[in-house]
Amino acid sequence: METRIVEIAERIKGLRELMEYSPETMAKATGLTVDEYLEFESGNLDFNFTFLYNCADKLGVDIVEILTGEQPRLSSYSIVRKGEGLNIKRREGFKYEHMNYRFKNKSAEAFIVTAPSVPNDSPIVLSTHEGQEFDYVLSGTLKFALENHVEVLNEGDAVYYNSGRGHGMIAIGGSDCKFLAVTLHKGKEAD
Repeated sequence: METRIVEIAERIKGLRELMEYSPETMAKATGLTVDEYLEFESGNLDFNFTFLYNCADKLGVDIVEILTGEQPRLSSYSIVRKGEGLNIKRREGFKYEHMNYRFKNKSAEAFIVTAPSVPNDSPIVLSTHEGQEFDYVLSGTLKFALENHVEVLNEGDAVYYNSGRGHGMIAIGGSDCKFLAVTLHKGKEAD
């Protein structure tokens, strides 16, 4: 097992036990079966962003605390220079660069995401997390799905949506897609 995965799993388990939540409670919060949840918590499975986000939300901590064991400390402003975001490699082939990880009590999480190019007809895996999300394409082409709606977004295009609904994306068109993803915590959700 990768050391980083084990460390994150231990932090999740420790926080769950500190909060006196059962594995069943966390499984429900993450949208998994108890057995699936326990596989993640034991470090046997690599994490995806949605799982980490939902754990942080349920446990009442910043996602950065789960990833690094440290709490963000800045409260007036935070600068992250080019290439210095907190790297999160939590989804097969995707690269997440957390751009506001140093700021505490965030209302939103901002990421530069690089999605690897895949064939145009590849399936799109859907996930959910509380709140809302804004995605802005910086380069490449992004095939975006919100439940049964599918859209193709190009450089300069954006989408804003209720992330409590099943959503996912892939890069198409023969090159990787880089986009800004901003997740907003527990926003007012539209039907």
